[in-house]
Amino acid sequence: MNGPHDLGGRMGFGPVVPEPEDVIFHGDWEARALGLTLACGALGHWTIDESRHARESLPPATYLSASYYEIWIRALEALLERHGEVSAAERASGKLEAPGLRPERCLRPERVPAVLAAGGPTDRRVPVPAAFAVGDRVRTRNLQPEGHTRLPGFAREKTGVVEAVRGGFVYPDTNAHGAGEMPCWLYTVAFRGPDLWGADTDPALTVSIDAWEPYLERA
Repeated sequence: MNGPHDLGGRMGFGPVVPEPEDVIFHGDWEARALGLTLACGALGHWTIDESRHARESLPPATYLSASYYEIWIRALEALLERHGEVSAAERASGKLEAPGLRPERCLRPERVPAVLAAGGPTDRRVPVPAAFAVGDRVRTRNLQPEGHTRLPGFAREKTGVVEAVRGGFVYPDTNAHGAGEMPCWLYTVAFRGPDLWGADTDPALTVSIDAWEPYLERA
């Protein structure tokens, strides 16, 4: 979808200023926000793609004025309400009115290291051969979906070269909406800066993105 989250390569938002690598959280509440998000994800109601889409779906004024972990918490509230774990009344009052739906999936402290170590692999077997190979010139499609997509706006309808074939992975555009994993081939595609942002761009600049096969056509 086209939303406030898709800021990559756009003008008017100022430079990206990297922080020191040892700065992980700016307050204790941010660590708690991360912990809550991981614990609630363990309930199994939603996928990582649905959770990303929940963040993207926040109103632009809310998204652009919120900090990173505030966006996470606001999206988590929507997910918990959507899947019946929390009601609007409970969120408003801060008081539990009914037990959770999946108490057996509660992520207890002693299970955290093993769950985090296992991760959530999304690589899958694709039953058809890859359509593209390293070195192929490809063009991204001009997709303007209403739902989730991992194709950034600045890289739509642009020509690049396949750098790597990564294998088969869950297709986020369907998985975010409960329409199935639909595993697709994933490629790393390199674009020249001038092809993305015009002739005034540094000709030595290149940008690489990971793109699922449905995003691409042969150039």
